[in-house]
Amino acid sequence: MRTRRLGKTGPTVSAFGLGAMGMSDFYGAASEPESIATVHAALEAGITLIDTGDFYGMGHNEMLLREALKGATRENVVLSVKYGAQRDPKGNFLGFASDAKSTKTALAYTLKRLGTDYIDIYRPARVAPHIPIEDTIGAIADLVKEGYVRHIGLSEAGVESIRRAHAVHPIVDLQIEYSIITRSVERNILPVLRELGIGVTAYGILSRGLISESMLNDSAVSGFRAHSPRFQGENLNQNLNLVRALKAIANEKRCSVAQLAIAWVAARGEDIVPLVGARKRERLAEALGAFDVTLTPEDLKRIDAAAPPEAVAGQRYAPEQMAMLDSER
Repeated sequence: MRTRRLGKTGPTVSAFGLGAMGMSDFYGAASEPESIATVHAALEAGITLIDTGDFYGMGHNEMLLREALKGATRENVVLSVKYGAQRDPKGNFLGFASDAKSTKTALAYTLKRLGTDYIDIYRPARVAPHIPIEDTIGAIADLVKEGYVRHIGLSEAGVESIRRAHAVHPIVDLQIEYSIITRSVERNILPVLRELGIGVTAYGILSRGLISESMLNDSAVSGFRAHSPRFQGENLNQNLNLVRALKAIANEKRCSVAQLAIAWVAARGEDIVPLVGARKRERLAEALGAFDVTLTPEDLKRIDAAAPPEAVAGQRYAPEQMAMLDSER
């Protein structure tokens, strides 16, 4: 397994990370035994970075990982945890709480659910507009001093918030959506990250399954995808045409279109670590096959031409969720 360092001050991690969200939430029911087996397979393959959130399945994801990581050497696993999203008993999102007291309370519960003494990278899930980012990062910095947190990250933060947060305490990485058809990070945010020496953990690298063989074979959508503009009506048809164009390139490279998409993200820079959201071993195995895909400068140009950002139909989230993204303001 190749490795990459998260920013100038962050940990060295596997070149791919495992995103555990789908094992507990948003994409329909998942098999717990299969999810645990997938985590084990990831560890055996050399994946060290595992990403979760305390609100994934209302704590279920953290408890699932506690079970999956029994017997693992703690120092060999880099746990990245998001917090702050508030949800009601039905799962509806109510907003974000990342003030100092909420931050320290959330961390206390996370440590219990994961059964660990510390979190490697702790980050607010979103930048809460009514809470100064300095207060949030200052609270996590206190937890770093106390030994409960090793590093601080951000998620979907914009340029101003990144600079303000980094001035309080070094930020090791920004978690943000980045894929062949989601490239807004390239405009203003990525240059600032590189200026400050902050890495990227990229999620949504398959655009929530849009860039996949299964979507080309069966375009029926459900769960979270049903509320995503890119999966609705004519938008879906237009976007699937882009995926078909990418599939033609993947065929020439003798890989799946998903492997092409993962390899593309990995090729954007040594400071970027793609998060693979596999919840089954077969999907993980397919993702790991992206290591064998080499993209030449000519390949990258062809991919850009096949799926230019301006040809993508629909926003990456529904309007009310887009409004919560500091990165898109």
